Amino acid sequence: MRLFQSIIPASVLMALLTACGGGESNVESGNRDGFLHYGNGAEPQGLDPHVVTGVPENHIIRALFEGLAVKNPITLEPEPGVAERWDISDDGTVYTFYINPEAKWSNGEPMTASDYVWSWNRALHPDTGSLYAYMLYPIVNSEAYSKREITDFDQVGVKALDDLTLQVTLNAPTPYFLQLMDHYSSFAVHPETLLKHGKMTDRFTPWTRVGNIVSNGAFTLDEWSLNRRIIIKKSEHYWDRDNVALNGVYFYPTENVVSEERMFRAEQLHYTQVVPLDKIPEYRKQGNTSYVQAAYLGTYYYLVNTDRPPVDNVLVRRALSYALDRDTLTRTVLQETAIPAYSITPPDTLGYNPPKLFDYDPAKARELLAEAGYPNGEGWPGLEIIYNTQEAHRKIAVAIQQMWKKELNIDVTISNQEWKVYLNSVSQRDFQVARRGWIGDYVDANNFLDLFITDGGNNNTGYASDEFDDIILNLAPKAKSRDERYGLFYKAETMMMNEMPIIPIYTYTSKHLVHPSVEGIYPNLMDSLNLKYVKLHPGRSLYGEAN
Repeated sequence: MRLFQSIIPASVLMALLTACGGGESNVESGNRDGFLHYGNGAEPQGLDPHVVTGVPENHIIRALFEGLAVKNPITLEPEPGVAERWDISDDGTVYTFYINPEAKWSNGEPMTASDYVWSWNRALHPDTGSLYAYMLYPIVNSEAYSKREITDFDQVGVKALDDLTLQVTLNAPTPYFLQLMDHYSSFAVHPETLLKHGKMTDRFTPWTRVGNIVSNGAFTLDEWSLNRRIIIKKSEHYWDRDNVALNGVYFYPTENVVSEERMFRAEQLHYTQVVPLDKIPEYRKQGNTSYVQAAYLGTYYYLVNTDRPPVDNVLVRRALSYALDRDTLTRTVLQETAIPAYSITPPDTLGYNPPKLFDYDPAKARELLAEAGYPNGEGWPGLEIIYNTQEAHRKIAVAIQQMWKKELNIDVTISNQEWKVYLNSVSQRDFQVARRGWIGDYVDANNFLDLFITDGGNNNTGYASDEFDDIILNLAPKAKSRDERYGLFYKAETMMMNEMPIIPIYTYTSKHLVHPSVEGIYPNLMDSLNLKYVKLHPGRSLYGEAN
């Protein structure tokens, strides 16, 4: 679903930490006033649901907006959101969504089925350039429209039958389609607000700024102080507002995880996005620990630009992968918080298991590198790994740099980039090797494999295969059984991993610090957060009951 990153400015950190020297902490005041203080990992790239791609953005957007369906916070099963109910045709290709008459925009206007028709037109329009347009490709003619093969959106399988009835026609039964309705690429946006600040397809216009944005979720945007904080407050027009316990949320950009953990211990945060790796053993030893680790549907890998030497040579890519000791990496650097990965899809994704075509084999790695023309590293032209600023990414890159030097005798440089710069480098393919993480937007192997569709919005590798595209886009959706579908996935993933446009490293777990006063943030396979379920309990402290 999402690109996963894992520095809070010094002025912000000092202000937050000095608050605990005297007077109330953020947690104490937040518990009293109903405001959650949340470490969000990075300053968001933006808040336009049809433009952004990252995890930090996802947390805020899913509080400001709501889809036709939402995920149950524990089971992840689809529940009513903007749609109070839906019908599915017997053949599984026609979905009819019935809009809740109480669903309103934050300016009080009622939501309509036409809002979705307009919004999905925008999300799929080639001029919008949504990197997630392919998520809606199960819909009839959506891919053709997105690729300019047709220009009339009326031919796409999205119709407003009346103000409160939306009909969606799919190319074939799509088991995960309802899950997509809780992904921000399928969210409705307020047409009049966007058009007030530009054309339908314009990107990063002022429509998402404080005072301009009109949304439809449980919260509204109240403040956005760049690189300092974002504040959202409970919406008075949200249809289920009586069941929203929080009055608001403070989101902090906390790329510096050491500072984030200090803020948590000082009770300036209720929740951290990650935990410093060297602190995890200490938290594990504590009784009634605030440390929460859970299985997570995501893969950490190195993205390879297959058009940039020397990694344009598949033999080099394979050599680099064979030379990685993933078991040692996950046991030592990652403190046994991850599982070695050998493909893009996490193991046992709804019963699907990916191929394993290689393992740690230094002798094989040296053989492949010599075959590529660099025996014992001779003539090696150099290689750079880029990663977004975070200490864990640096430690992993240093460990891999040392492994490649030891096993292959090659020199590799590493370079960190701020989140927005990193996203731009990757999207412009201005890299040789880049750290990457992909977290499932829905629980299905398709969500990992469709990353590598030719010219797909999130395919930044240069990998292209007509046969792979045909399997993922045409054959697998029409499979008559799960076994047949999984067999096609296995074939496609084998093809892709033989070319190795990525170097898989590990399967994620989620790792957070959660204050004992917080209720309703549940560990789940997607680390999915729905803030409407969160409650705060005054009087609870990290250090025992408050007086």
